[in-house]
Amino acid sequence: MSLVNPITTWSQSKSMKNAQTIRSKPFILPHPLRNKVPISSIFSKPTSKSSNLSSISAVLTKEQKEDEKVETFTFDFKNYMLLKANSVNKALEDAVLLKEPLQIHESMRYSLLAGGKRVRPMLCIAACELVGGHESTAMPSACAVEMIHTMSLMHDDLPCMDNDDLRRGKPTNHKIFGEDVAVLAGDALLAFSFEHVATKTKGVSSEKIVRVVGELAKCIGSEGLVAGQVVDICSEGMPDVGLEHLEFIHVHKTAALLEGSVVLGAILGGANDQDVEKLRKFARCIGLLFQVNWGRPRGKIWWRIKRLIRSLLGSRNRGSLPRS
Repeated sequence: MSLVNPITTWSQSKSMKNAQTIRSKPFILPHPLRNKVPISSIFSKPTSKSSNLSSISAVLTKEQKEDEKVETFTFDFKNYMLLKANSVNKALEDAVLLKEPLQIHESMRYSLLAGGKRVRPMLCIAACELVGGHESTAMPSACAVEMIHTMSLMHDDLPCMDNDDLRRGKPTNHKIFGEDVAVLAGDALLAFSFEHVATKTKGVSSEKIVRVVGELAKCIGSEGLVAGQVVDICSEGMPDVGLEHLEFIHVHKTAALLEGSVVLGAILGGANDQDVEKLRKFARCIGLLFQVNWGRPRGKIWWRIKRLIRSLLGSRNRGSLPRS
């Protein structure tokens, strides 16, 4: 099986190494995110030095100087993540009920409710709120991406894949329920994720729901998550894996679902096509960094990914990456 041509073709057209270097400035997000801020104002380059909206800080911070006192409205990101994770956990608990056939639903809930940072659903909700939408609108899709993420972990842990015994400090699903049930439970979560989006999303047009379903399917299929996984499997035992090869694996295996999460939220929140694409690029760029900061270390591969990130960011020193 040849892996060279697909990876080479992809890297020539979509690799981050061939994209313009992105230099970002630190900024403070508004709270709540529901305040509608044009995405173009956040991501576009300044057009005038004198304009009040000519910089990210002008758009994303509000300062009022009264009696030599400066009032700044800041956004507590960690608290936001915690609040959204709690909301998502409750929604997942309510979505996947314990019912007959008992064994399959126990298996589904065992992995789905085992904890985790809920980063993907949080990004989905945040993107929706950023463009003026509400948490309730994005929640079914947010739950769906977490169901799909859980499915990918359940299958990834199987002996025929990575053969892991522990996940989030607990025995992996197949260690408790058997390989056959773990496969079927993952399949059931995948199927139910689409049902959940189609039947539980309220307040948006059917056209948007169809678009969301299409985006979700694409980011996890043979051009997304599955593509990254199959190339990862076929790379086992290779004496040396190049940076483009690694980038392909992790852009597809990890970043694709992160990208999809943001895009779903943007669509549901009412973003126009231009803003959706800007948020798509943003999500794609953070995907690899997410893998380095929060992914599980795996020997040489781990350090090669760090080398890849330094290469993509244009770093010339050999220092370690900053911790999040």
